[in-house]
Amino acid sequence: MALHKHYGAEKVIESEPPHFLADMNVTPFIDVLLVLIVIFLSALAHSQQGMDINLPLETRSQEQSTVSDQIVVEYSADKRISINKQDVGLNELESRLRDLFSTRKEKKMFFIGEPAVPYGEVVEIIDAARGAGVEMVGIVTEGMRQASAQAPPASE
Repeated sequence: MALHKHYGAEKVIESEPPHFLADMNVTPFIDVLLVLIVIFLSALAHSQQGMDINLPLETRSQEQSTVSDQIVVEYSADKRISINKQDVGLNELESRLRDLFSTRKEKKMFFIGEPAVPYGEVVEIIDAARGAGVEMVGIVTEGMRQASAQAPPASE
């Protein structure tokens, strides 16, 4: 047998097996999360419902005319509701207000609540008033009540 010479066959190059990267590329994942956050925030801004209110400043004392035909709803800490000093239940509040405001041109009501009253209950009363057709609700603050108590009575 004759020996065949293979040129270059003496040098065999062995390579290492390829190593796969075990790191996960999180950039697309973060991109998707940011897009979802933007979508949810914009949807949340459009889904919130509310009512615009103008709260009076407690430090200002304005001269108020005392009109006997104003509708004042008071809510005490012991959950008693009264309309112009006449007690009424929460279930009949809306119908009583609807009767009072059905003949009035100016649909304005004032609300007096004690500071210990939970906000959710105040919203229920204001919602009942809005359901009865009240267009404007004035919230009387503690500072306004103190200022009116110190003011001299208005001459009629």
